[in-house]
Amino acid sequence: MQYKMPFNYLINPGHSACAGCGEILAMRHVLQIAGRNTIIANATGCSEVTTSRFPMSSFKVPWIHANFENAQAVASGISAALRQKGMEDQVNVIAWGGDGATFDIGLGLISGSWERQENILYVCFDNEAYMNTGIQASGATPEGANTTTTPPGKKSTGDDNLKKDMPAIALAHHCVYVATATVGNIIDLQEKVKKALSMKGPKYLQILVTCVPGWYTDSKDTIKVARLAQQTGIYPIIEYVNGELTGAAKCPRPKPPIEEYLKLQGRYKHLFKSDEGKKVVAALQRIAEENVRKYGL
Repeated sequence: MQYKMPFNYLINPGHSACAGCGEILAMRHVLQIAGRNTIIANATGCSEVTTSRFPMSSFKVPWIHANFENAQAVASGISAALRQKGMEDQVNVIAWGGDGATFDIGLGLISGSWERQENILYVCFDNEAYMNTGIQASGATPEGANTTTTPPGKKSTGDDNLKKDMPAIALAHHCVYVATATVGNIIDLQEKVKKALSMKGPKYLQILVTCVPGWYTDSKDTIKVARLAQQTGIYPIIEYVNGELTGAAKCPRPKPPIEEYLKLQGRYKHLFKSDEGKKVVAALQRIAEENVRKYGL
């Protein structure tokens, strides 16, 4: 007898994601807005391995596992097939993956699709490292973060690279819609998915998703940490339509210092133990202040 799950969500419980996983939360709400007339091309990563253990799937929409690098290329093929069948306007095509698949491994294929101005929404679930393969640093890893490839020590304060500006890269490709969001504000996230899918052409949505084991956070703080990322200015929440900045989430006044965000995450605890580490904290505060100035936060 076939078992029918008693839930209306398009991604069912029963997956193997961690308690407090920000990525699964974001996936659920993206799908709820996109609806059943949606096809997902999913890059390798936590979003895939936790939801599709053979012989089961958590997804209640058509879902295709792509390789690490080619979710957008798979989505391109889906879009071309739908266009050939005259169904392009009837089905939402979404490619998604983590920051490793987006910022690094899949960037070339994403760029090609954007260059062709294909009608696909790309969603990046940004947990700022390669969490599925062992918490290695990615192009999205912030300065000072402790990962398994950027461990702090006597001569290191963690990652010494700056986070890649993917929204700027999307804007340089003339994407019709470019936005950032966090799991700290689900209503904002949902509204951005809705707006993106209402537009024709290439769209990019980057969502900061708290990672409990990778960030060494408490599962109860998943939402709190994501909100502080926006409130401190370190993760600007912005929206561009046809290349014009149309929205930016304001930081509260007074704005929380960057320490409130960092101290909730074990990946930054080493920064508070040395003078060199405190210099990195000050550098991150300057980045946050520059974001406030640049986007009028």
